[in-house]
Amino acid sequence: MSTQRELDATVAAVMEHVTRERLAELVVGVVDIPSPTGGEGPLAAWIAARLRAQGVRGQLQELDERQANAVGVLAGSGGPSLLLYAPLDTFTVGDPAHDVPWAATVERPDMAPHAVVHGDLVEGLAAGNPKGHAATIMAVVEAFAAAGVVPPGDLVAGFGAGGMPSFAVDGAGVPGRANTGHGVGATFLLERGWTTDYAVIAKPGWTVSHEEVGLVWIDVVIPGWHTYVGSRHRMPYRNAVALAARVATDLEEWFGEYAERHEHATMRPQGIVAGVHGGDDRLAAATPAVVRLRLDVRLTTEQTGPGVVREVRAEVQQICEELGVDEVSVEQVAYVPATRTAHDSPVVRAATEAFETVSGGPHIPIGQNSGATDANILRMRGVPTARVGMPKVPRAPDGGEVDFTLGMNLVDLGEMRRLAEILVRTVLALPHHAPG
Repeated sequence: MSTQRELDATVAAVMEHVTRERLAELVVGVVDIPSPTGGEGPLAAWIAARLRAQGVRGQLQELDERQANAVGVLAGSGGPSLLLYAPLDTFTVGDPAHDVPWAATVERPDMAPHAVVHGDLVEGLAAGNPKGHAATIMAVVEAFAAAGVVPPGDLVAGFGAGGMPSFAVDGAGVPGRANTGHGVGATFLLERGWTTDYAVIAKPGWTVSHEEVGLVWIDVVIPGWHTYVGSRHRMPYRNAVALAARVATDLEEWFGEYAERHEHATMRPQGIVAGVHGGDDRLAAATPAVVRLRLDVRLTTEQTGPGVVREVRAEVQQICEELGVDEVSVEQVAYVPATRTAHDSPVVRAATEAFETVSGGPHIPIGQNSGATDANILRMRGVPTARVGMPKVPRAPDGGEVDFTLGMNLVDLGEMRRLAEILVRTVLALPHHAPG
């Protein structure tokens, strides 16, 4: 745009079509179609069809018979191409058989794949994260088409399968296929025809970020002695469950020191003991030979996955030496590196300027972040990427507190519109000459 007045006029022309009704229709539409990790195909098909009906070139990109991405494209006028991206899969499944009791003691209404509108709040599985962000991207590209505004470069709306840090969900993915999460959809999207000059990922957080942590999943296997309760007092006894509890407790304490020691730039990498596996419920009369702890350990751009594994292994070995336990194994089972885009990259500058215009004040980076998204996948594939999103809804529809799960499952239509304007302004503010 040649002047600020012309830019504002074009933004207004596009935003005229980002109505409350459109936003509500879109977020209700995406929430009402279940999309667990590995089973995003029906939702991706709906998105592609909806975009086509709104004048956007929509396409379904299948990974297999159950998992798929959706893509929408608006041709630009020769400038740099931009991908507006959001994942489609949900953190919990929306099925009590999978969600209870690990995510909640009972399946709450907000955990169901059914949208309920409470004024400007929409409640339902993943209404906030990620589906409210995906619906906002849909509204933006539909509004560009409705307004007849040609973007400076090709505008690609990408909706990826397998964006959650998750392995295959039983019954959702194709049997025998393990690679259904950890960014598989974003990887496939860029591999198979949709690499762009720049990208913006829409994920929660009222800020613009240009870097984020990666993750390492690690299994710690602690040996014990398989024995019978009736012989505990007659035979050598070493209960792997009790030992694992000591190891887990010590690791949880150590993770605080780990995070402080590795804090870098806007990242403060956290770690958790995420699961304990051992014993057989049908044989409660016996102790298990081993117990496995699964860890999620985050890392910054100053660290590597193998380095984190060595660090955890050294700490576990020290803990186990104090317990008199040997032969403990510590192995990496998943790894996504931390990534960053230069803070002065055109896409980061454009998104930051858009954020400041919409928010009405200077952008102040948020620090101590430990969340990882498909932004890491996009950057790993060579696409400079900024991240921007909506703030957490502060109160539940009934005025109650918003916990982690409800925060994922609530979205504010007014905040969706603010995010939409940031995305519109970012699209229009990018340089009109493609890099390279």
